[in-house]
Amino acid sequence: MAEPAGAGPRVAADGPGASRGRTETAEGEPGAAETRVPGARPAHRAYARRWVFLLVVSLLSCSNAMLWLSFAPVADTIAEHFFLSTEQINWLSLVYLVVSIPFGVVAIWMLDSVGLRGATILGAWLNFAGSVLRTLPCVAVGTLHPFAFFMGGQSLCALAQTLVIFSPAKLAALWFPEHQRATANMIATMSNPLGILVANVLSPALVKKGEDIPIMEFSGLCGALFIVFGILGALILGIYVDRTKCFTEATKISFCLTSLACVAFALVSQLQGQTFALAAICSLLGLFGFSVAPVAMELAVECSFPVGEGAAAGLVFVLGQVEGVIIMVALMALTVRHREPSFSTCKHGEDPLDWTGSLLLLAGLCTLFSCVLVLFFHTPYRRLGAESGVSPSTQDMCPGAEDHASNPEITP
Repeated sequence: MAEPAGAGPRVAADGPGASRGRTETAEGEPGAAETRVPGARPAHRAYARRWVFLLVVSLLSCSNAMLWLSFAPVADTIAEHFFLSTEQINWLSLVYLVVSIPFGVVAIWMLDSVGLRGATILGAWLNFAGSVLRTLPCVAVGTLHPFAFFMGGQSLCALAQTLVIFSPAKLAALWFPEHQRATANMIATMSNPLGILVANVLSPALVKKGEDIPIMEFSGLCGALFIVFGILGALILGIYVDRTKCFTEATKISFCLTSLACVAFALVSQLQGQTFALAAICSLLGLFGFSVAPVAMELAVECSFPVGEGAAAGLVFVLGQVEGVIIMVALMALTVRHREPSFSTCKHGEDPLDWTGSLLLLAGLCTLFSCVLVLFFHTPYRRLGAESGVSPSTQDMCPGAEDHASNPEITP
């Protein structure tokens, strides 16, 4: 099969414009890097099988996300059948967050040292082993301590997640030309929330006792809209950024719009009879906030180059997990029981919680972080500059990245 020319394995650099003088074939990407003349674009080759590898990583990420939240939609049924508590079922999902923080550092090292191929294979085996371990209490009737099998399986799948979730940026950098990186990153990254959506749809559908499944009415619909519009927005944004190289501008605008949607959600959620408005706001949160994740990963790689893609994307993810745990604890601490009748409903006759303070805090933090990002984050695109032979100090931001690539003498 003839392979298209024009892009392919990049020459990794120790600094902008400098070549390490080695190939990356141990990591599983195509071919050998060609000699590069300073100030000139290196000759690359794109291989058609890059789409097969993208499909493999995407399917692995999707299946891992399905395993993550397969218990949550049918938590009551699982707890009743295996004589477990609701807290135990919740920990089957929370273990992903706990494991990803310490072992995320190990995953970063593996991606940039062992290589993308080895890390992906290990992630696939961990995912498989965790899946098998989870099924044992279900197929072997009377298994003692089923929670130990569930938690062991979920822990192995959580280890696999740290390898899978960091791979898209590395895969895009090693296998795809620069005008397809954001799109490739978007496809692999968005396959994870797609798996979450599939889990929330399939788990209740596969449980035959519908009366035992908690009725989520409206929150499930909002979650589905959030994910669907996030994937749609990521598709559009990925294609746009691939063509314009406006990583910083796209990220800043998306975060600002997300802040507005978050403030709107905090206010509208306190009103009664606003189901349509809440559904629309959740759709906007996915469209603006969820969709920017792949672009933000690419931006992290651009501004941290020559740091490896696995390290850049991995540190962003691990720090995000730490921040997420802290924010979740703070939001839960701010909730109080309603002192007066509320239009909210809860299962088992529990009194509803008042999330007003928590939602306002979340909206405030989102707005604060967006302002800090817009005002203080300015960076050249170091990886694009190294590939085109342009010094980061003279590189334009957007849309000059492509102009500099074709004419390195252009200055701002």
